[in-house]
Amino acid sequence: MDSNTVPTSGTPSTVPSGVGRNGSTSRETAGPAPAAARPGFGSTDLLLLTMAVIWGANFTVVKYGTQSLAPLAFNGVRVLLAAFALALLVVATGRQWPARRDALALFALGLVGNGMYQLFFVEGVARTRPGDASLVIGAAPAFIALLGRITGVERVSTRGAVGVGLSIAGVALVVFGAPRAAAGAMQSSFLGNALVVCAAMCWAVYTILLKKYTDRVDGIVLSAVTMSAGATLLGLFAARDIVRTDWTAIGPAAWGAVAYSGLAALVVAYLFWYRGMKVLGPTRTAMYSNFQPAIALLVAWMVFGDVPGMVQIAGIAIISTGLVLART
Repeated sequence: MDSNTVPTSGTPSTVPSGVGRNGSTSRETAGPAPAAARPGFGSTDLLLLTMAVIWGANFTVVKYGTQSLAPLAFNGVRVLLAAFALALLVVATGRQWPARRDALALFALGLVGNGMYQLFFVEGVARTRPGDASLVIGAAPAFIALLGRITGVERVSTRGAVGVGLSIAGVALVVFGAPRAAAGAMQSSFLGNALVVCAAMCWAVYTILLKKYTDRVDGIVLSAVTMSAGATLLGLFAARDIVRTDWTAIGPAAWGAVAYSGLAALVVAYLFWYRGMKVLGPTRTAMYSNFQPAIALLVAWMVFGDVPGMVQIAGIAIISTGLVLART
């Protein structure tokens, strides 16, 4: 986003599960998942709320960064920075790299989740309003639930399936209902929104397929390997723009955008995400993505005066309704 089934409320589990807060696992027989397999609100939830705030603000940061730098140069440098920081963290803490087979699988997943996703995401945000992009990304949990059901990783009830459908319909309204901005104002575009939809689908595929590795690979190591794959792919696309950029002429604010988007959004928030994947599973972790649009819209309004149109407001309502149905 696999053969593992993630326990959900009222859903029987027939595979190894029971990942506790301390990361331990145990084998379970068929039957309802015990309460211990579904921890209540705690430190992991607080970390995921922090993650949502970081990622929500990142839409505006990316928009600013791609106005100061070529999108590929900005994206390539921030992902390279994140990959270097994570690899350094693995070495500094003495963690073990995964076995060759797992490393190759994680690298392949990283090409999707940290390569293709970041390419679509930044190129999309550069071509549309940050608020629009956040609303489209806000439907990623619906894609995750849908793919989870198709692959057997998670089960989706009829009510959940209706919620997925509504969320996707809401995304369509956001994409096609972009209002025309006044001359000189920030513009929204179908192409930009469509690219962000592709990013959301890449993230869903990555999240679902990654689940089984979060049970046996340390989160920092997992993040370092997958981010290295993303840096490799983006480096190929961005090399020319990175070389052509006069980095000595970049102002402090643009460097701050690179640092925030590279270290806070791609290192700190990603580690919180992987922690949630291991403890709560894909669907409950993805639920916290629902907070991103509200945060992103608030920050974009404060910085750019970005206000959604009426059709998009309807899309927001439909996405929200669908997500509530898919999550409850």
